[in-house]
Amino acid sequence: MVGLKGRKRTHEEFLAATLPSLDLVYNLARRLVTADEVEDLVQETYMKAFDAWCRDRKPRKVEPWIATICLNAGRSWLRRASRHREIPYVSLPEDVESSALGAVEARAVHDALWCLPEEQRIAIAFMDLAGFTAAETARITGSPRGTVLARVHRGRKKLARILQGDREVLPLEP
Repeated sequence: MVGLKGRKRTHEEFLAATLPSLDLVYNLARRLVTADEVEDLVQETYMKAFDAWCRDRKPRKVEPWIATICLNAGRSWLRRASRHREIPYVSLPEDVESSALGAVEARAVHDALWCLPEEQRIAIAFMDLAGFTAAETARITGSPRGTVLARVHRGRKKLARILQGDREVLPLEP
């Protein structure tokens, strides 16, 4: 059994190694669940990562390791959810016109990402938003590298059509 001092040292090592990846985990979580669930998924990711860390499963590279944990936790989260997910409206700042326009553009991209199939959205999130290579994304998702590249290519093309207002690519509303 690890004593209190050993547990504290393990906790400090874990935080030192994983906190630089917090933005990565947060941004991935934003692509996997709705806005009101993001912080819960980030917390679940870090709890699972700490549990693995304490069982002497320290990774060689922290970012792909913790991204994989976030992806798997997000997939489990989505499987548990039985209700239809809607993207909630986020109020825009009223004070500065440029920040409002930037928020509208960011919101349009975010909404468009949710129109993509899950595999394409995840591949784009890992490669374009988190900065992983195709090989790293393939290892994280358990897909062949060529499949990842095809998903990103098709996803980017569909994303561009959605953002240009091509209604044929949007999902039908009930």
